Amino acid sequence: MRMSNKEATVTLKAPRTINLEVGLEYIDDGELVEITPKSIRLRKQLLNESDRKRLDRKARKNAKAGLAT
Repeated sequence: MRMSNKEATVTLKAPRTINLEVGLEYIDDGELVEITPKSIRLRKQLLNESDRKRLDRKARKNAKAGLAT
């Protein structure tokens, strides 16, 4: 099956230039600020998406059990 070029085109946003303070304010739970001599990057603590979903389900289950008791 052929795909037209119109459907295959993906537009990406330009990367944001951040400093350490902005990176620390921007992150959420489960994210890290990775600092190297040449760059500062934001990344997920758990890189595997299925692991993140499993941990989220477990946390919700524990929170629900804590409210029930």
